Amino acid sequence: MNNKKVIPVFYACDDNFINYAVVSINSLITNASEEYDYKIHILNTGFLEESREKLLNLQRENVEICFEDVTLRMVEIQDRLPLRDYYSMTTYYRIFMADMFPQYDKAVYIDSDTVILGDISEMYAYDLGDNLVGAVTDQVIVQEHVFSEYARKVLGIRPEKYFNAGVLLMNCRVLREEKVLERFIGLVNLYTFVVAQDQDYLNIICKDKVLWMDPKWNAEALEKIVCKEEEMAIIHYNLVSKPWHYPDCRLNEYFWKYAAMTQVYDEIRMEAENYTDEEREQDVYSGERLIELAIAETTNVNNFYNLQKKDDMSEDRKKILQRIAQFEREGRFDEDVEEDPPAPVLMPEDIDYLHKGFSDKLKTKYAYNAAHWFVGVLLMKKLMIVKEIKGLDNLKNLDSGAIVTCNHFNPFDSFAVEIAFEKAKQHRKRKMYRVIREGNYTGFPGFYGFLMRNCNTLPLSSNMKTMKKFMEAVDELLGQGHFILVYPEQSMWWNYRKPKPLKSGAYKFAAKNNVPVLPCFITMNDSDVMGEDGFYVQEYTIHIGEPIYPDAALSRADNVENMRKKNYEIWKNIYEETYQMQLAYTYDIEKMVQ
Repeated sequence: MNNKKVIPVFYACDDNFINYAVVSINSLITNASEEYDYKIHILNTGFLEESREKLLNLQRENVEICFEDVTLRMVEIQDRLPLRDYYSMTTYYRIFMADMFPQYDKAVYIDSDTVILGDISEMYAYDLGDNLVGAVTDQVIVQEHVFSEYARKVLGIRPEKYFNAGVLLMNCRVLREEKVLERFIGLVNLYTFVVAQDQDYLNIICKDKVLWMDPKWNAEALEKIVCKEEEMAIIHYNLVSKPWHYPDCRLNEYFWKYAAMTQVYDEIRMEAENYTDEEREQDVYSGERLIELAIAETTNVNNFYNLQKKDDMSEDRKKILQRIAQFEREGRFDEDVEEDPPAPVLMPEDIDYLHKGFSDKLKTKYAYNAAHWFVGVLLMKKLMIVKEIKGLDNLKNLDSGAIVTCNHFNPFDSFAVEIAFEKAKQHRKRKMYRVIREGNYTGFPGFYGFLMRNCNTLPLSSNMKTMKKFMEAVDELLGQGHFILVYPEQSMWWNYRKPKPLKSGAYKFAAKNNVPVLPCFITMNDSDVMGEDGFYVQEYTIHIGEPIYPDAALSRADNVENMRKKNYEIWKNIYEETYQMQLAYTYDIEKMVQ
């Protein structure tokens, strides 16, 4: 490339869309000014070699094609990204551009289902000022009443102020300064947009910070086109009406003109000829489904716009989710994200762990009955929903005491484990005890405090003499065949779905007393019940893994490590199988799980 001003242009595609990207890029190059160099970045998660060759063949003296693998970025946040079956992950790639390429203050993004008739350097020349993006109003939203209502009543955006994200001039400098990627991830955690997905998120984030460009830079191939045909600079074959599928697609002659200049022309022609009626019916279904989704969201009393009116409690939850994202990035997995107030130290004379006194036994019995009533209310009001219990035989078949481990994501998640415990009817004479934090025992007032102090709980303490009593109680209870629930992550992160690295305490109890570890892991999905905090109540699936027994051939220390690693691996497998994604963190976790 020459020493001219460089115009960075980004596309995002995979092997399935490569031929159309070739046509679009060819049209861009054909109409580009020779006064500039063009660096075209292809955002992807891996290409076949033949796909790479098709793109590299487009290079010219002033045009460079670069392949930018965003796999690691996708792995970092993929479990937080909502996807419909007919959307590709590529729809999210543009979100990473500004952060991945700090050398650019400004860049062009173009969808692959386009042809460029004008000189892209003219679009690049727009002065964005402090606006986040330069864009064109989405005419689908303006022209279709259903989608106009969706924009107004779900997003809180006037239809004429809703932009199409298929062609963007991105103010990378300001996008970085305003931490738009982090805001996007936070917003995804708060609400799942199912109609236009990342385009909806971008419109929410960029609201009132959009430079409105001439409509010629994103002329959607609709029945009503808002600019004169001879003025169009970019044609966008939006939604399902594609020239390579429909011979009567509006403005299809421009696509075929540029396709004919490429080596992929014959492949695309063959695809057009072989497109079946069944596939066209599927397109109709997809369009109808999109309308149904828009109507459902518009009529949903708990949609995004309505939830903004319930900000009192949800603002606290938003801050918690932001802290969770921060703590994960920093590797602070064993710290609680919600700060508890200071609590008194639990002294040895203040507790009888085994409740041997008559008064303590009465309190325990009453607390246990009260907890049953309380859980019943939670279930009845759908404040807690237990959808399914898997692996119950792994609990039923235990003939000894055991350390039960579980992920910790809600103050009431131990009740879910108790529900599973009580399903194993032969364990009625054996009890489930819970290890809790010191402050939960000494600092909670009222009804919850009564349960914490009397409902088969084993509080930790910062006092060494109290901890000696704690350890003696753990040994005795395990020896009597009881179960002890321990949260080996040692922190509670609200509705956090991933397993966190495990501390060794639970496995020391098991190794010392020669009892198994019973690994439980609770997975979640949104129910259709909206909680008072503006978030959907989670439906729990309780997974009970196979017991992990100490190995008589190993030392106690080796058993601790062996059981800890096996427990983590079981949780990891449950997570990946349930959510159908690889477990990954935004922090280098390897040193913490070895």
